Formats: sequence, C-alpha cells, structure tokens
Amino acid sequence: MTNLERLKLELSNKVYYTDVEYTVFLSENNLVSTGIYSKATNQIDLLETVLSILETLSNDVDIMRKIDSKDIINVDQAYKYLAERIQSVKVKIIEVEESKVENYSNIRPLFFN
Repeated sequence: MTNLERLKLELSNKVYYTDVEYTVFLSENNLVSTGIYSKATNQIDLLETVLSILETLSNDVDIMRKIDSKDIINVDQAYKYLAERIQSVKVKIIEVEESKVENYSNIRPLFFN
C-alpha cells in the first residue's frame, strides 16, 4: 500500500482534495505519495498529514459539508466534528511518539565504568 492510499484510508476515502493536493500534503510531511507505507517509519508523518488536511478543512467547512452531507447538516456540526477529529489525531500522535520513547527507555547499558 502506498502512502497516498494509506492517507485516503485514514480519511475514510472521502475526497476532500485531489490526489495532486494530497501529494503536496504528504511531501510537506516528508512522505512520498508513491512510496510504500510502513507503520514503523511513516505513521507519525502520515498522522501529521491527516492533521494538516483536517486543519485546512476547519478553515472552510463547506468542503467537508459537501462531501459528508448526510451526517453533517450545519456549519456548527461540521466544526465540532473537525475539532474532535483534530484532537483525536493529536492524541494519537502523542501516543505513538511516547510508545517509541518507551521502547528505547528499556535498553540498559551493558558496561559501567
């Protein structure tokens, strides 16, 4: 699965932007759209890309309302949903970063002076 495909999956395959625009978001977060997605090395960058996209949508919720018209009726609902989703992505980024730090903190030196 490519980084672009994984990004679309993370966004529930909602077409907020074109593939070209998604590619720009990915490159801004150090990912190549055609590169193979690796959770171990790309997860944080991908989540930061999702965060960037959601933040741009919060600047123009009409884009989101056009795509999610069944679930989101008014601007207040759209903004509330985006704020919750942005917060959940931020929490996920922190959790992933902390889990990587915890994995390294269990390594003890073998030799002492």
